[in-house]
Amino acid sequence: MEQEEYRREEINWSYIDFVDNQDVLDLIEKKPIGIISLLDEACMLSKSTHGTFATKLFQNIQSHKRLQKNKLSQTDFTLSHYAGKVSYQTELFLEKNRDYIILEHQALLSFSKCSFIAGLFGLQKEEPSRSSYKFSSVASRFKLQLQALMETLNSTEPHYIRCIKPSSLNCPQKFENQSVLHQLRCGGVLEAIRISLAGYPTRRTYAEFVDRFGILAQEILYERFGEKTLTERIIKKLKLENYQLGRTKVFLRAGQIAILDARRAEVLDNAAKIIQGHLRTFIAHNHFLLMRKSAVNIQAFCRGCLARNDYMMKRQAQAAMSVQKYARRWIFRKKYSSLYSAAIIIQSTIRGYAGNRKLMQAKQNKAASLIQAQWRMWIASRYFIQYRKSVISMQCQWRKKLAKRELIQLKQAANEAGALREAKGKLEKSMEDLTLRLTLEKRLRIAAEETKTAEALKHHEALEALKRQLEAAKQEIFYEKSKTSLLETKLESLHQEELQKSISEMEEMREENFLLKNQVDSLLKKNEETDKELLKAQKSGHENMEKLNDLESRYSHLCRNFENLELKLSNLEEENQILRQKTLCLTPRGLSVAIRPFSENYGIASPSPLSPRSISDNSPMFKLLPVPHNLLDSRRSKLAAERHEEYQDLLKKFIKEDLGFKEGKPLAACLIYKCLLHWGAFEAERTTIFDFIIASINAVLKVESEKDVLPYWLANASALLCLLQRNLRASNSGTPIIIGRALPAVKSTLMGGKEEHSPCIDARYPAMLFKQQLTACLEKIFGLIRDNLKKEISPLLSLCIQAPKATRSKSGRRIGPPNEWAEKQPLSSHWDHIINFLDSLMERLQNNYVPSFFVRKLITQVFSFINIQLFNSLLLRRECCTFSNGEYVKSGLQVLEKWIADATEEYAGAAGDELNYIRQAVGFLILPQKRKKTLEEIKQEICPALSVRQIYRICTMYWDDKYGAQSVSTEVVATMRDMVNKESQNLLSNSFLLDDDLSIPFSTEEISKSVPGLDPADMEPPPSFRQIQAAQFLLPHLDPPAA
Repeated sequence: MEQEEYRREEINWSYIDFVDNQDVLDLIEKKPIGIISLLDEACMLSKSTHGTFATKLFQNIQSHKRLQKNKLSQTDFTLSHYAGKVSYQTELFLEKNRDYIILEHQALLSFSKCSFIAGLFGLQKEEPSRSSYKFSSVASRFKLQLQALMETLNSTEPHYIRCIKPSSLNCPQKFENQSVLHQLRCGGVLEAIRISLAGYPTRRTYAEFVDRFGILAQEILYERFGEKTLTERIIKKLKLENYQLGRTKVFLRAGQIAILDARRAEVLDNAAKIIQGHLRTFIAHNHFLLMRKSAVNIQAFCRGCLARNDYMMKRQAQAAMSVQKYARRWIFRKKYSSLYSAAIIIQSTIRGYAGNRKLMQAKQNKAASLIQAQWRMWIASRYFIQYRKSVISMQCQWRKKLAKRELIQLKQAANEAGALREAKGKLEKSMEDLTLRLTLEKRLRIAAEETKTAEALKHHEALEALKRQLEAAKQEIFYEKSKTSLLETKLESLHQEELQKSISEMEEMREENFLLKNQVDSLLKKNEETDKELLKAQKSGHENMEKLNDLESRYSHLCRNFENLELKLSNLEEENQILRQKTLCLTPRGLSVAIRPFSENYGIASPSPLSPRSISDNSPMFKLLPVPHNLLDSRRSKLAAERHEEYQDLLKKFIKEDLGFKEGKPLAACLIYKCLLHWGAFEAERTTIFDFIIASINAVLKVESEKDVLPYWLANASALLCLLQRNLRASNSGTPIIIGRALPAVKSTLMGGKEEHSPCIDARYPAMLFKQQLTACLEKIFGLIRDNLKKEISPLLSLCIQAPKATRSKSGRRIGPPNEWAEKQPLSSHWDHIINFLDSLMERLQNNYVPSFFVRKLITQVFSFINIQLFNSLLLRRECCTFSNGEYVKSGLQVLEKWIADATEEYAGAAGDELNYIRQAVGFLILPQKRKKTLEEIKQEICPALSVRQIYRICTMYWDDKYGAQSVSTEVVATMRDMVNKESQNLLSNSFLLDDDLSIPFSTEEISKSVPGLDPADMEPPPSFRQIQAAQFLLPHLDPPAA
C-alpha cells in the first residue's frame, strides 16, 4: 500500500519487487476452468466421481506451473502456494461440496418452536433469492462470502494484527526461531518491513506542513506562490535532506520531523522573548511619562507666576504709550483735514472741466460711427440681395432642365407594361427620401420667412434707434445748455477768455446737430424706399419658392451632407491635434515625463500618489530613498492594468445583469455615471472605457429572446444620456486637466446631494464622442423596438382589413340607425388581439419605467403604421372597398380610439390624429347617397386629408355588397380622371400609396427637455456588488465625527 501511495504521489522511487500470489488465486477460482468451477460442474453431473474430476482437472489445467500431479496417486494433486507446496486428496471432494441443506427444509426448521433448532437453521440474507431447484455448492457459497468480505475490506481502511505462534509444542518459555521466521516470511511481514525501511515514514499534506512550519520562513509566506512551492522553499531554506515532494504530500525520512519541531520551538521561544521585552518597555515608558508629566506641571506653575509679574509691568507701559499716541493723532488729523478739503475743491473744478470736454468728443465719435455702420450695412445688404437673385435664377434654369429629363424618363417607364408593379418597389424606397425632402422644404420655408421678418424687424429697430438717438441728442443739448449757464455764472469773474472759447464750441455743436438731423431725415426716406423694395422682393421670393420646392430640397440635402463632412473633418483635426500634443508630452524631459501617472495610461485624470508632483524635493524621504524608475514603471503598469480590468469587470456586471429600478430611476445608468465620474473618465484625453461600454450594450442588445431587454435599455440609455447632456460641457483646452481639487466637490454633491446646482464638468473629446455614440445607441434601441412592434402587428393588421364572413350581413335592409347597428354587431377577435398587443406593449414599457416622452413617440409610430397599412391595403385590394368592410373597419377604429382615450394624453399623445387617412377613407365607404355629392364636398368635408388621386382610386374600386348602391356620379369621376392625368404630367411620382416614416422622431435637446431630471446620489449597488473591492466607493460612507 505504501508503494501504491508513492506511485500515486509520483515521487522518485525505485519499485521493490515482492512475490504475488494472484496466479494461485486465479487457478483456484477463475472461471470457467478454475478448480472450484470444475468441481461444481462435476457435482452437477450424477455419474461423475472423484476420478473423473481429477482426470478433467489434469486435462484442462495440466500446463499451469503452480499445479503438480502426485506420482503416488492418480487422483491427488499438489498446489505451490506462497508459503509452500500443499497436497490435496480428491476422494471426498464431491460429497463435501454437495453437502447443503434444501431451502424449503431450512425454512421449515427455522420456524420450529424449539429455540435451539430455530437458531441452528436460521435464514440468511442472501438465501431468499435462491430457490431449491438451483444448484448451490459449498465452494460457491464460500466464494460469495469471501467476495463480500473483500468488498467490505476495500470500502474501509483496515489495520491488521499479526498473530505469531512462538513454538509448535505449545509450552511456555519456548521460542523457535526458524518457525517464527517462517511465519513472518509466509505472512509477508518481512517484505512490508523492508519496503517501509526503504521508504518515507513521515508524510504530511502541503497545507498541514505550511500551517505548522511556515513560521520558520515568514518572508516566503507573503509571496504569491502555491502550497507546494512554499513547502519546497521552506525545506530549502532549512537545508533539509532526505525528502521527496509528491503531488499532494511531502515525504520525510526518519528524524527529519524532529529537526523541524526543534527549530519551530526555537522560533516560538524567541517570539515569546520579544513579546516580553516589548511589554517591559511599555511599562517603563508609561512610568517615565508619568514622572515627566508631574515635573512639567511643577515647572509650568513656577513659570506662570513669573510671567504674570512681567505681564503687569508691560501692560502699564503699553497704556502710557497708547495715551500719547491718541493725543498726537488728534492734533495731526485736524491739520490734515483742513489741507485735504482745500485740495479736493481745487481738483474737482479742474477735473470737471476736462471731463466735460472728453464726454462731448466721445459722443461725437459714437454718432458718426453709428451713421457709417447703418450706411455700409444698407449697401452690403443691397449687393447681397442682387447677388442671391442672380444665383437663384441660374440654379432654377439648370435644375429645371434636369427635372425635365427625369420627368421624361419617368413617363417612359410609366407607359410600359407592368410599370406599376416595378415602380411600386422603387417608389416605396424613394418615398423615404421624399418624406425627408418634404420636412426639409417646410423647414426652409419657415427659415426663409423668419429671415425676411428678421430683416424687416432689423430695419424698423434701426429707425427706432435713430429716433432715440435724436431724442437723446436733444436732451443732451438741453442738459449742456443748463450746464453752460451754470458755468457762465460761476466763472465770469475768473475765466472770461475760456468762456468765449466754450461758447464758440457750443455753436459748432449746434451746427453739427443740425447736420445730423438732415442726415437722419435722408436715412428715413431711404429706409422707406428699402421697405418698398423688400415687399417686392418678398412677392417675387414667394413665387420662386413655390416653383423651386423640389430643387431646394435637394440642395438642402447636399448642404447637410457637406456639413456632416465638415464636422467629420473637424473631429479628425481635433484628434490629430490631441495626438500631436500627446507625442510632444511623451518626449523625455527628465523625471516628470519618465514617471507617468496612471491617468494618462487609462484615461483617469486623478493625480497618482507616485507622481513627481506629489513628492516634494525637500522631503527627507525623497532624498534618502531614491527609487529606480524602471521598477516604478513596471509596478505602476501592472497595478494600472489590474485596476483597468477590475473597472471593466464591474461595468460588465452592471450592463449584463438586470439591476432593476429604485423609485422609478434606472439603477444601471446611475451607477455607470457615478463610476465614470469617480474615475474621472470625462476629463481624460484618451480612454477605452467608453468604447467598452458601448460594445457591452450592443452585445446585450443582440439577445432577441427576451422582450424586456430593449425597453430596459431604452430607459437606462435615455437616463444616462440626460445625465451627460446636463452635466457635461465641451472643453476647449488641450492641456491635461488635474481634477484633484474639483473631485471632492463633485463627490460631495453625489454622496450628500445638499448643493442645489452641481457644477458642469469640462469634458474632453472622448467624452463628447461617447455622448454621440450613446445617442446613436439610443436611436438604435428605439428603431429596434419600433421594427419589432411592426413585425408583430403586421399579421394582425392583414387580418383586420377585411371583415370575416360571419360578420357580413346578407343582402337586405338593416333596422335602426347605422351607429346602433354597428354597435350591435360582434367585433372580430382580430381587433381584440390588437388591443391585447397594445396593452402588453404599454405594460412592458411601464414595468421598465420608460419615460412618457418615448412612450408617446412609440405609440404614435405604431398608430401611424396602423394607418398606413390599413389605408394601403384598402387601396390595393378591391374586396376591401365595400360597404360592409367599411362598417367593420370603422368599428375597429372606434375600439382603437377608446383605447387611446383610456391610455391618457400623457402616454398616447396625439396618436389619434395619425388615423386620419383610414378614418376618412372608411367614412367615405359608408357614406349614403354618394351620387349626390360633388367633388368639392368630398374634398373639403368628407376627405380633406386625401389627395385627388387617392379619392379617385377609392371611387373606382368601391362596390356596395349590401344594398347594391352606386358610387359617385360619372361627372365627378371624369373630373377626377382629368385632374389625375394633369397631375401625372407635372409630378415626379404617380403613387397613391402612403409611405412608412423610418426617421427618428426626436433629438437630444428634446430628450433633455422632456425627460425628468435624475439625482444619482441616492443610488446604491445591490447587495451582490457590496463585496467587490472596485465598487466600495459606491457604498454610503459615514462622515467622521468632528474633533
